Order: sequence, then structure tokens, then C-alpha cells
Amino acid sequence: MKAFSGILVAAMLTVAALGARAQGYGPPITLEQARKVMAAAEAEARKNNWNFSIAIVDTGGHMVLFQRMDGAFFASARIARDKAWSAAAYRRPGKAFQDRIAKGGEEVRILRLHGASPIEGGDPIVADGKIVGGIGASGGAGEQDGQVARAGVAALK
Repeated sequence: MKAFSGILVAAMLTVAALGARAQGYGPPITLEQARKVMAAAEAEARKNNWNFSIAIVDTGGHMVLFQRMDGAFFASARIARDKAWSAAAYRRPGKAFQDRIAKGGEEVRILRLHGASPIEGGDPIVADGKIVGGIGASGGAGEQDGQVARAGVAALK
């Protein structure tokens, strides 16, 4: 029980530290906004001849829009959804977690955060300075996933 309490406290401190710089939530992404984000992300993938799964969730982590392009591997569907959920829930890109874990040591405790996806390709979607949802992209190398997700996010700027 003592070990579990220690893990719980460490996880709570990690969440608090991660949230210290995070933006607040705004109203959930609308379907119209999600369609703009999706179109931009898909255009980036097509421009590079990549087959991707792309997921967009609202501020509660609920799926708003999803597509799996022809030829995308089937596991990419779940990966994209997990990345989108993580970006919305923790209010930061998966790349931020990935970079911290790469440092090793205490940073590895991030892996204990429920649903945290420490992989590039999941980004919060921001409108009017507030997080309105998250996007997850999967189908390529991490940098490619990030490139597609960021192209989608840029559609609302």
C-alpha cells in the first residue's frame, strides 16, 4: 500500500508539473472546425504520399471526427485516437512527453500516467488561445506523424 501511495503521489506531482504551463480549455471543437483540421492534416499526408489514420477529439476526449486513409495499417487507427486523447487530456503534444522520457531518470514516471501517449503525432488543437480538442495522426515515422498533426492544428490559426 505504501508503494502504491508513493506512485500515486509521484503521478500527481508529475501531472501538476506538466499542467503548470498548459493552456486552459475553451469550448469543445465544433464539427465544422474539426472538418477544417482534418482536411489540412489529410492534405499534408496526401502531399507526401503517406497513408494515415487521423483522429480528432473534443475537450472531453470524445471522438468528433476520424478517418483511416486507404492503405493505412489497421493499428494506426487506435494509435491516432490514443494520441488525440492524450493531447487533449494532458494539454500538450505527445512530443513533449517523448522528449522528457528520452532524458531518462525520474522522467520515465510519465509512463505511469493513464492514457498518456509519449509519441510524436498528438497535438492539442487551439482556437482563440484555448484548447478545444486534440488531433492524433499515425501512419508514418514519428516526425511524419507530428508533421501531419501540426498541419491540422495550423488550420485553425
